Amino acid sequence: MYNLKFPAGLALLLLLLFSAGPAYGKVYIDIDSPSFQQFPIAVADFKPLRPFPENEKLSLLFSDTLSRDLTLTGYFHLLDRKAFLEDPNRAGITAEGIRFEDWTVIGAEYLVKGGFQTDGRELVAEFRLFDVVRGELVVGKRYSGKSGDHNRMVMQFVSEILLALTGEAGLFDTRIAFVKKSATSAEIYTINFDGSDPRRVTNYNALTLSPRWSPDGRFLAFTSYKEGNPDIYLRDLESGSTRKIAFYPGLNLPGSWSRDGKRLLVTLSRDGNQEIYEMNVENGLLLRLTRDFSIDVSPVRSPDERRIAFVSNRSGSPQIYVMDADGGNVRRLTYGGNYNTSPAWSPKGKKIAYEGSVNGRFQIFVIDAEGGDPQQVTFEAGDHESPSWSPDGRYLAYSVRGYGRSRIEIMNAGGQGVRVLHEDKDTSQSPFWSPHLR
Repeated sequence: MYNLKFPAGLALLLLLLFSAGPAYGKVYIDIDSPSFQQFPIAVADFKPLRPFPENEKLSLLFSDTLSRDLTLTGYFHLLDRKAFLEDPNRAGITAEGIRFEDWTVIGAEYLVKGGFQTDGRELVAEFRLFDVVRGELVVGKRYSGKSGDHNRMVMQFVSEILLALTGEAGLFDTRIAFVKKSATSAEIYTINFDGSDPRRVTNYNALTLSPRWSPDGRFLAFTSYKEGNPDIYLRDLESGSTRKIAFYPGLNLPGSWSRDGKRLLVTLSRDGNQEIYEMNVENGLLLRLTRDFSIDVSPVRSPDERRIAFVSNRSGSPQIYVMDADGGNVRRLTYGGNYNTSPAWSPKGKKIAYEGSVNGRFQIFVIDAEGGDPQQVTFEAGDHESPSWSPDGRYLAYSVRGYGRSRIEIMNAGGQGVRVLHEDKDTSQSPFWSPHLR
């Protein structure tokens, strides 16, 4: 039963072993509660189910990777293994083989256990999450793959843990696109939520910027100067093909997509100053949405597609505005500060993140989509720019530059749990979060 092969193009084959049905109908952890505190969880070393020379190393690799990925979510407090009371040589990985009192006494509320077997080529691993207080299984899965697939298996199970405990899957099947700028060019890269597997998307040796994922994750729209003019291109990430979709004289910049992937908000200067249009991606037909002598840029749709947030200097300085989807009923959203830009509408529709100038440096703010007082969520030195929401609305990615550093960071939407996603000698900027990728 363990000699399963992969379908072409797939790196991992998932097999359902068992699942505690009630877990998916019940939210164990309300991570949106104002009083939320990290939940204590223990991750035991995985048990080898068949003798193999690399067993000890792989056992630690499973547990270490699980601990790391659970920590990355910001929702769990990992208990120190030195506090574990259980005898690993006698303990099992099923409820019948676990003394739950050994885990409750050290403060654990959840416990992850598992086992694996490998012949050096194929790998099969079993994962189980237990509610220690109730002494029962919450969810269990079995994964089969190649010997190097342990990281994918762990990421998949951490997503299962989050789904079972919070009601929403994790973000390990998402990627963040960003721009890496050198002295002579700027190219687009993508990277996993955990900071692994950076991939270069463009190689034009030109200024390339503003990556925007399509709602199905298949396409990236972006602007590039590779032919001299700042034109909008569309890259098919499955086939690798690229086509130019907007190439009017002057500036062509992509905004956000429609949910059906057929329309793209764009900023064009074809009619003089920069205005906002909606473009049919297939045939290039345009619908002009703004008609003002000021500069109107950076359009982003609300999740219900009824409104559009954008940046305009019609009041004298760049500020965030909101209008109806047809361009009507324009109203100003931000009033504090003299330079507010880069709006990002939260997936749940209630908040808009943006960057605003504070004492000569940019910081990230979040404001209610209906208006009100903004909340500043970054405070460290340097410029914090280009916020982008995770598809579940619980994290923000943004870039940081200044004081000799350039990086992409991720934090919880409230400003806690900051971690570095990517950092190197080149300038990294303009992160944009993908949808869940299949």
